[in-house]
Amino acid sequence: MAGYIGQEPANKFLTLDKQTFTTSATDTYSLDRSVSSANDIELFLNNVRQEPIEAYTVNGSTLTLASAITSSDTMYCIYQGKAIGTVSPATNSVSNSMLVNSSINLNGSDVSLGGSATVGGNNTPAFSAYLNSGQSIPSSTVTTIAFDVENFDSDGCYSTSTYRFTPTEAGKYLIFANTRITNTGNNTSDLNLEIRHSVQNSILRISGGSQTQTTWSGSVIATMNGTSDYVYASFYHNDGGAQTLDPGNGDTLFGGFKLIGA
Repeated sequence: MAGYIGQEPANKFLTLDKQTFTTSATDTYSLDRSVSSANDIELFLNNVRQEPIEAYTVNGSTLTLASAITSSDTMYCIYQGKAIGTVSPATNSVSNSMLVNSSINLNGSDVSLGGSATVGGNNTPAFSAYLNSGQSIPSSTVTTIAFDVENFDSDGCYSTSTYRFTPTEAGKYLIFANTRITNTGNNTSDLNLEIRHSVQNSILRISGGSQTQTTWSGSVIATMNGTSDYVYASFYHNDGGAQTLDPGNGDTLFGGFKLIGA
């Protein structure tokens, strides 16, 4: 046998495979074998070649036409010898099994494929609570407001007995409060809603007013150490007699949540 250089010559003729379809009034047909894209076959309808993607699409072995044909139409396809390579993979062609686990990184954290990830983090711990029944506030006394019913408490960081929010993650938190009293008509010169921090019992925010005002609201960004720091809300007035905070989810409310990226 004579010597040769390169690939051994073929000892038989090769041809492209053809499939003829039995047509009906439908737009979906099955291919004899799976292909990777619509460009891997040449589709002929009534001997007129159809444009890939526009006239038909392919998903594995399922051929879908842009519109249904009739049983009187003729249709066949020629399977291409090979697909033309591209630099980038086709749209929707890459699956999790093709990627190395934890090969995707979001905001400095590796993502486990098949799992889930939250971009940017979560605004938790977070809570919301309200005053369930009217609370009497004596004159000239800083009184903690008894927000005793929770709307929600994501991490169990709010106490309905001490009325304190003690988050378990360090960071900055947006804290807000709202109160309302029934106007007594007295000459009260000083009424204050206060948001307080456990560090030296410091006042972070004061919303003050006079007897003509019936609602108070305020918010503040508080830095928490994630262990012992807590915040709470208090009320103060110097009316001489008691003032009553109105109950209800919309009237007397206390809440907060962790800020992302702060």
